[in-house]
Amino acid sequence: VQLVESGGGLVQPGGSLRLSCEASGFTFSNYHMSWYRQAPGKERELVATIYSTGHITNYAESVKGRFTLSRDIVTKTVYLQMNSLKSEDTGVYSCRALHLDGRAEYWGQGTQVIVSS
Repeated sequence: VQLVESGGGLVQPGGSLRLSCEASGFTFSNYHMSWYRQAPGKERELVATIYSTGHITNYAESVKGRFTLSRDIVTKTVYLQMNSLKSEDTGVYSCRALHLDGRAEYWGQGTQVIVSS
């Protein structure tokens, strides 16, 4: 089982990034996929979730209207499009897969996002 994140980097405030999380080793369509982030000195927080059906997404209030979560069933990849980035979006972004019945959970290693001028 693997979740491999990519797409992080340094971006100026107001800029955009697209994070990718490529999954392998499990039945992708049976899992809810989420992005979490952890800023320095802060607890990890849930950013967005797309449910196993692919039809419902939830977002943290702090990112609503700026971030968009989507998935590609064929490539088993989840994307987090992040626009209008703010300095408070800085952190390590990690991908999580949770089986729809809660029995199994997987995490990626994370990708660093730094929003700074």
